[in-house]
Amino acid sequence: MKLLSVKPGEEVIDALTRRAAEEGITNGAIVSLIGAVDECAISNMPADDASTDIVNEYRQPFELSGTGEIRDGKVHVHVVLGREGDVALAGHLHRARVETFFVHAYTLPLQQG
Repeated sequence: MKLLSVKPGEEVIDALTRRAAEEGITNGAIVSLIGAVDECAISNMPADDASTDIVNEYRQPFELSGTGEIRDGKVHVHVVLGREGDVALAGHLHRARVETFFVHAYTLPLQQG
């Protein structure tokens, strides 16, 4: 298992993509994602069109947990985000910015061959 960390001042998807490449991870599972972000963009699908994304942006702190995958070097993550008022949001993570805390991705690389 490899730990990929996102530090304050970094964008989550970009940082995870870079760190996976540095570790030589082209394909693998992100079995656990945990941390907090200060802003983000997530998407869900409209009820009548599963091929379309509705992207919503949020500029406030969130607790974050999730899972995902790395396929051909591309990071794909689904998250649950908790915000003030005990409200949870969920969806596909397009981007998120860490400023205050961190995000840790516990990753299992797929064996080649």
